[in-house]
Amino acid sequence: MVEALHHRGPDDDGYFHDGPFKGGMRRLSINDVGGGHQPLFNAERSVALLYNGEIYNYPQLRRELEAKGHRFHTRSDGEVICHLYEHHGEALFERLDGMFAAALWIAPERKLILARDLPGEKPLYYSTLRDGSIAFASEITALTKFPGLDLTLDHQAIWDFPTFLWIPEPATIYRHILALPRGHILVADDRGARLRAYRNRFNREPLPRHDAATVIAETRRVVEEAVKSRLLSDVPVGSFLSGGLDSSIVATIAARELETLDTFSVGFEDVADPQHGRADESAAAESTARRIGSRHHAIHVTARSFRSELERFCRHGDQPFAVSSGLGILAVAKSAREHGIKVLLSGDGADECFGGYSWYPYLAGQAGNSKPPPGIVSFQNFGIPVGERVAAIEALPDEARAWAWHYYAHEDEKAALFSPDFHAGLASSLRYFHGYRETPWRPVDFIAQDRDFYFPNEMLRKVDRMAMAYSVEGRVPFAAPGVLSHAEKLDFGDMIGTDGTLKWALRRAFADVLPAETVARPKHGFNVPIDHWLKHEWADLVDRAFAADSALCRTGFVAADAERTARAMLDNPARLNGHTIFCMIMLNEWLERSTDGNHC
Repeated sequence: MVEALHHRGPDDDGYFHDGPFKGGMRRLSINDVGGGHQPLFNAERSVALLYNGEIYNYPQLRRELEAKGHRFHTRSDGEVICHLYEHHGEALFERLDGMFAAALWIAPERKLILARDLPGEKPLYYSTLRDGSIAFASEITALTKFPGLDLTLDHQAIWDFPTFLWIPEPATIYRHILALPRGHILVADDRGARLRAYRNRFNREPLPRHDAATVIAETRRVVEEAVKSRLLSDVPVGSFLSGGLDSSIVATIAARELETLDTFSVGFEDVADPQHGRADESAAAESTARRIGSRHHAIHVTARSFRSELERFCRHGDQPFAVSSGLGILAVAKSAREHGIKVLLSGDGADECFGGYSWYPYLAGQAGNSKPPPGIVSFQNFGIPVGERVAAIEALPDEARAWAWHYYAHEDEKAALFSPDFHAGLASSLRYFHGYRETPWRPVDFIAQDRDFYFPNEMLRKVDRMAMAYSVEGRVPFAAPGVLSHAEKLDFGDMIGTDGTLKWALRRAFADVLPAETVARPKHGFNVPIDHWLKHEWADLVDRAFAADSALCRTGFVAADAERTARAMLDNPARLNGHTIFCMIMLNEWLERSTDGNHC
């Protein structure tokens, strides 16, 4: 199991065995490179820790603990966890500003505590065995190495996959393996196992209402604090840099604080993306890099170069995963490793925290005032004028609107692709939006739901898995607990200007340190032209996924005419269906790699 995680920690390993507890880990050495060997202990060695991640407020916590008489044996940030347990017990995790998957063994109590960070940056999976014991690992692939695990596939999870491009946590591709939810601990002892959430204690003071200057100043403060704290490292740090607002903010702050900063951008071949226009922002990135004085690396990719990484993309997705922009993360992580960079900062999360997606201004429209139109309409219907699209979405119930603004395969589209036997009795994927609010959704609620659901399941998962594929640690300042708390306090008008300007407060918070053209640049995003490629350079992947001898067909998961349906969906001029079909391709690739007939 431990060796299956070698890519997460090629620098060192550590093992610990005490009574019923056996654990091991692989280490990516970033802080206390020479002395941070795990397990880590408290002074009496009654508390042992194996963990993956970084505790960014470690210096402050260490000073507080040393003032209380604690003596540290390493300079590792994780050691504070062992000492904090003596004062706060299971509540210690509320004090950690960081990303982590932790296993804490309390020897006198014969108690295991598994914990996962508040935003959900670091993964942690577990399975409860027939005898009541618990097996756990940072990746599903490693956990499946545990002997005797029930690896029955979860058909409901597979059904949900094309809707989102990922399987929503806590579910996984396997029925008997679950993700530990973000911001939760699992405690196991002689009384059994119990799961509970812990609080976000960071930045809880309320914001004064209708005070734009205070909102802007506080936005500047929390973002700068998050970026600075995430520079904690004894090895060189790099940063993604697209040239857009979010990564430019992160890189500009980092360059100001560090002696040297490596920045990385990805440039596409000149393909028109039907959703956002031309995809290449490398020229803007290089301009920003010159201004901040970073050592810049421009990575130029093509359909062919991304195709060569699909096997790695599938393998390190760990379970079916089809967020094509993850291929860009792979390209950057590979280049970073080649240039000796183990840590990469990312601008992900600014859209969900500060209101950055292109459909957000339309949320302020009047919902439910007309009869829903016949047929399938979502924001992916780029062949329909935006006014007609928005009117159709506004006529939908709240849960269907939440899907229509942001997500992909419709229930009817999936029903046409999957065989009737496969999806008989499965629940609608819209259930993930049911009960989010007991009253009608306000515009700000759609953004908050994206922050709670989309951000950890897609963006944070993408950064972690694809960066770690090349043994690089991705850090996301906009996922800091203090930034998330700040985002919860913002009104819709703080995020979307009266003229429809996205990320209104964030743009103004950093207007004095960024060029005017960067502040004014529209949202672009890292968009892979997947629809174009699947109809041209990658068309054979469609053939392979739906061939008679493919895993999808051998298992009986797809309908007899699924290939014809897939081709028709790709050729639909009114709607972008490339990511839905890419889901089926990646599901087939995952099945070919990971399962046999006994698991289906």
